[in-house]
This record gives sequence, C-alpha cells and structure tokens, in this order.
Amino acid sequence: MPLPETMFCAQQIKVPPELPDILKQFTKAAIRTQPRDVLQWAAGYFSALSKGEPLPVKERIEMPIATQKTDTGLTLGLLKILHKQLAPKTLVNVAELKEKWKYLCLPEEQLKAILQLDSFSEEVEWMKILALGCSVLGGSLLSSMKYACEILTTDPDGGPAHIAFQTFSFLYSYLASIDGEIPEEKIEAFLISIKKQADQQAGMVQLRNFLTHPSTLSLSRLPLSTKQ
Repeated sequence: MPLPETMFCAQQIKVPPELPDILKQFTKAAIRTQPRDVLQWAAGYFSALSKGEPLPVKERIEMPIATQKTDTGLTLGLLKILHKQLAPKTLVNVAELKEKWKYLCLPEEQLKAILQLDSFSEEVEWMKILALGCSVLGGSLLSSMKYACEILTTDPDGGPAHIAFQTFSFLYSYLASIDGEIPEEKIEAFLISIKKQADQQAGMVQLRNFLTHPSTLSLSRLPLSTKQ
C-alpha cells in the first residue's frame, strides 16, 4: 500500500536565514570564476568555506587571450587563486596542492609536468611552484618574471607592480637555475644591477624598470615554453 503524500505548508518549511546569501555569493563567484566543471569547483568552494579558508574565486572574469590558440589550462587568474590559498603555508604538501589543483578543474598532467622540473619531495616550497606556474604562462624568463610581479604585487591593477628585491632575486635565481643556460656570473651581475635600482625604491623592484633593463631582452627561454 503506497504511503500517503506528505503535505507541507509555508509555515512548516523553515529556510535557514543565512542560506539565501550563501547561494547568492556562490552564484556570483561561479559567474566570476567560470569553472569548467561547476560541480567539482563547487566541492572546493564549499570545502574552503566550511574551513574558513580562502575561496577558489577569481578577482574578476578573465577574458581569453586573443593570441592564445589552445587552452593551456592554467591562467593568471587561477594561479592567483592558488597563491591566495597556499602562500600562507610556505611549505605545501603535494597532496594538498593536487587537491586545490583538482578543485580548479586544471589538467592533472600539467601539474605532473611542473613537479617533474625539480626534485620535489612530499612537501614543496610554494614560491617555487608559483615560479614554475608563471613559466607555464609566460614561456620565457622575461614573461615569467612579469607574471610573478603581477601576482605578488600589492599595487592595484595597472600600477607599477612593485615587489621586494629579496623575493624578485629568489624567483629570478630559481627560474634561471631551472633554465640551466644562463651563466652564474651573468645572473649575479644582473641582480646586482637590479638591486641598485631597487635601493632607490625602498628595496622594491618595479616591473617597468625590470622590463626596460638592458639585460632583460636577452633572457632565454624556459623548459615549459611549450604549453602543456
């Protein structure tokens, strides 16, 4: 014998008072981030929300690059999200990195390719992963450093994109070592020259000064110049 249908009235249904705002913010975040897989991204969104962690949400909608012929997976906006989520920890467990990567609907093969560029253990320095991620986006040492400055700066978009010389030096030296074709004396001479400029800017490197530096135009290509 079938059970009788349960009848509900408006007075019986209680909507949690915070639910409408949660759903509104989630919808706005999904529109701004444009995830490939909404359900997978939503799992990461609500997991981060429940733990009080930074949400996997882009600052704004990213428009496709006109010159980009294929989908590279990783974008500047997505790398910014990963930096926001993982930078506070300095050392990141690879399993957690893979989880965050998956929640952003990024290709697993792309992360594997990045991790194979260095002798990483179960824990990785986030700044090294950030540098390698920038190399995926840029392809050349010049472009990689440009993306790194744009991600790390606290200046508003379109501003001078200052970053601390110590951070700039670390990223540049690391990427140059991964490149393997730039002599150490050339790396050292370049950084000494950049430091002189930084000392005049309260220890900060300005992106524009870096891009117009005489040695910058000769920066060589990186192993990840072929997009994954």
